[in-house]
Amino acid sequence: MTMLISINQNLYDAANREAKKVGRTTAEQIQFWAKLGRAAIQNPDLPASFIANCLDALAEQAGDAIPYSIKK
Repeated sequence: MTMLISINQNLYDAANREAKKVGRTTAEQIQFWAKLGRAAIQNPDLPASFIANCLDALAEQAGDAIPYSIKK
């Protein structure tokens, strides 16, 4: 579902710059930040960078992941 929202131009510009760095659309970057903020509030003892890495890992497609194996 698509919804129109109004956001501050500075926030949009910052999201646009960050999105280009990480390969997301501006909308995807804003959604990522919203998820990150919600998760950080729900888990105040976890570093934001850890939460961000977890969110990225959850979003990664299984086909893009490299299987981990221990050589014996």
